[in-house]
Amino acid sequence: MAINPNLPITFSPTHRLQWEEAQQKTVILYPEGMVELNQSSAEILKCCDGTHKLADIISTLEAQFATSGLSNDITHFLEIALTNGWIQQN
Repeated sequence: MAINPNLPITFSPTHRLQWEEAQQKTVILYPEGMVELNQSSAEILKCCDGTHKLADIISTLEAQFATSGLSNDITHFLEIALTNGWIQQN
């Protein structure tokens, strides 16, 4: 699935993003299980609050990490997240 750059991205209401002390990682919790995230993935998903579009997320993270050129990596991850149902666009 492709991310529509013109629509805001929202974390799925059927999933929960939270810090899991036992794993010392941010995880996605859902009825069927849990997905452990690396720091980069967690930071991307934290931006998916329904108010940010793709370009907003990219610029926010590039500023946060004082770097550039993250567009392809962020877009690729968000496409995976969309396919897995972790995020949605309406």
